[in-house]
Amino acid sequence: MSERSERTGTEPLHAIEDGDAFEAVSETTLTRKERYQRLLDRWVLAPGRIVWSERRARIGAGIILLYVILGLIGPALYKEPRTNQGPRSIAPLAEGLAYPLGTDNLGRDILAQIVHATPSMLQMIAAGGLFVTVMGVTVGTVAGYSGGRTDRALSLVTDIVMTIPGLPLIVILAALLEPQNPIVTGLILTVNVWAGLAREIRSQVLSISRHSYVEASQAMGLSTPSIIVKDILPNIMPYVLITFVNAARQVIFASVGLYFLGVLPYDSVVNWGVMIDQAVSGGAMHVASMAHWLVAPLATITLLSFGLILFSQGTDRMFNPRVRARHASTTGSDDDPTGAGDGAATTGAGGGVR
Repeated sequence: MSERSERTGTEPLHAIEDGDAFEAVSETTLTRKERYQRLLDRWVLAPGRIVWSERRARIGAGIILLYVILGLIGPALYKEPRTNQGPRSIAPLAEGLAYPLGTDNLGRDILAQIVHATPSMLQMIAAGGLFVTVMGVTVGTVAGYSGGRTDRALSLVTDIVMTIPGLPLIVILAALLEPQNPIVTGLILTVNVWAGLAREIRSQVLSISRHSYVEASQAMGLSTPSIIVKDILPNIMPYVLITFVNAARQVIFASVGLYFLGVLPYDSVVNWGVMIDQAVSGGAMHVASMAHWLVAPLATITLLSFGLILFSQGTDRMFNPRVRARHASTTGSDDDPTGAGDGAATTGAGGGVR
């Protein structure tokens, strides 16, 4: 019998030392392998099962994975675009699979341009989306939970950033810095987008921090970072994910638009916006036989945006603790609301251990 069970079974309640009422003593000891297995199941396998069970998330994840694979290994496997690479302005599949999407007015393979433009676009999306999400969530959560002077100071900074017009600021920064690195470009395109997210996160945290379970955690003496991570962030994660997707889509559209307008330098850059600019200036809007030159980058942008939207809509259930607990099957999980993960076996309909 464990020390805890002996004490609680024989000693009176007043004999328990102060603070012991809040002790959490495990009756089982997990090996290192089991702990790693639990972490893998909780943070990788269970979310994967949830995403796979939702059709929209499954389709969106497939589209995003396609672009990631295209950006990672596509440039190494497919030829690099160059002038006079093939016949000029030929239609898709006009010469079989040699030029699947045709060529432009300079004889460059359109599919090659799309493939070699994907890595830089993915870097821009990741940099911009992560910057907006990390800044917005950090500032909004700290301001909403801390209150007082910290809240007033962070809210003042947020309000100042929100009053700065976004497009003129981006144009000025792009003209001054002339970024060639796609990560820097992604940061410039979202330089003040985080402020709106921070205000919205702050309002949600103010509401959540008044809930009874947050007050209980405070009464138990848990640290502020622990309360934020365990009690507050799980409740705002669906909104945070949607915001990340919106920021990613904004990076796509802003970069394409600014490359199209010539605001961002592209002397040696292959980008979907550059392709649209060259297609429009090359007459693809007025010549039917060259329409594929304009349609290809537009379809690429639309499909990626569609995949991001589907994925964000389908992953709302991934942050529901009860749903996560139902999909966690290898070992017990702290998210399990029934307590079955604490070492108790669950019996199936036939009476066997499941």
